[in-house]
Amino acid sequence: MKEIKAGLIGFGTVGSGVVKILQENAKLIERRVGAKITLKKIADIDLKTDRGVRLKPEIVTSKAEEVIDDPDIGIIMELIGGIEPAKSLILKAIQNKKHIVTANKALLALHGDEIFRSAQRFGVDVNFEASVGGGIPLIRSIKEGLVANRIQSIFGILNGTSNYILSKMTDEGRNFQDVLEEAQTKGYAEADPTYDVEGIDAAHKLAILIRLAFGTPFQFEDVFINGISEITAHDIQFGREFGYRIKLLAIAKMDQGKLEARVQPTMIPEHHLLSTVDGVFNAIYIKGDAVGPTLFYGQGAGRMPTGSAVVSDLVELGRNLLVQATGRRVPLLSYQESSIETIPLKKMDDVVMPYYMRFAALDRPGVLSKISGVLGKNDISISAVIQKGRKIKGTVPIVMMTHEAKERNVRRALREIDRLNIILGKTMLIRVEDELK
Repeated sequence: MKEIKAGLIGFGTVGSGVVKILQENAKLIERRVGAKITLKKIADIDLKTDRGVRLKPEIVTSKAEEVIDDPDIGIIMELIGGIEPAKSLILKAIQNKKHIVTANKALLALHGDEIFRSAQRFGVDVNFEASVGGGIPLIRSIKEGLVANRIQSIFGILNGTSNYILSKMTDEGRNFQDVLEEAQTKGYAEADPTYDVEGIDAAHKLAILIRLAFGTPFQFEDVFINGISEITAHDIQFGREFGYRIKLLAIAKMDQGKLEARVQPTMIPEHHLLSTVDGVFNAIYIKGDAVGPTLFYGQGAGRMPTGSAVVSDLVELGRNLLVQATGRRVPLLSYQESSIETIPLKKMDDVVMPYYMRFAALDRPGVLSKISGVLGKNDISISAVIQKGRKIKGTVPIVMMTHEAKERNVRRALREIDRLNIILGKTMLIRVEDELK
């Protein structure tokens, strides 16, 4: 039987999951590939921690160069994460004409162009199924399963930490900080949760999906990003009274030839499938012009789910090596290099949608009319209002839902409203997606 030799750089949580899968499912993988996949060398700076898998001592090293420079290794899996030294190691491996598997979404979102250009130059593949959605077979579905479709929109719950926090806040009425601390205790959130709760992690993933789905040289810095750290239990409660649940959504959609790209807390109807996605799970709702709406759901992180995605990439590259015809069955970024076109980016100021607004106002006559007057002056019409007598920290909450309005007008109106002497504190604004299409 033919043998395909691979190397692994990074033997942490996901790396150990990859090794476990390759050991336990070796015979199954051989049957599906038609060749034996051998893990010849593993590199990690920590050689002492027990990963729960047995290895021959001679295949483990603390020097990544031993993996990159090994002439017998045709595929290298990079699972150390971060920008450096991952970027330099991947580029060197590509120059050595090694095929690459990576789960590194931040690296691909920020430096993907350089990596893919290098891969194109040296005639190797870069697979990254595990970079978005963990174990969900999402990227391959976009590159191959949905290849006949013009993608119209993507709505994704792409960060399990934020989804866990919002789910707990919704189901148990707890505040953000309490649930965040619980998530950190359970290992769902990092000690520094900024990338998760402020939407940066989801934005990295969205940037990758946009490149694949729309065939445009999109850049991470063009994503509008708004996190969940200011969402309160009151916002969730009021949203439910209007028939909505709040989710941190990564959104990409075409609108009259322009691309919207944003990550934000979003109110979505309670009856929509994405509203039912709770805990640390991920879900991605994609609409194509031919297939219509599709939903991908599963575990977005973790040792074994992410390891499963990494091994799937390893298997695909192994099959490519067996083909030996062109060395590549599928373009690196779904589109042929010559067919990638720049799509105009729709400015966030021009995006139109309904809005939820919660004002902390003094309990005085005429407050509502002053607020509505400013909104009306800025072409913002109100669809519903909740004004209750109970006080939150000495204020009366006034909650409004608007009809569709332009983001520019909303921001201008809120700047004026927040300066009024009847308003105490910054107005809470949450964007609404009534129809995810």
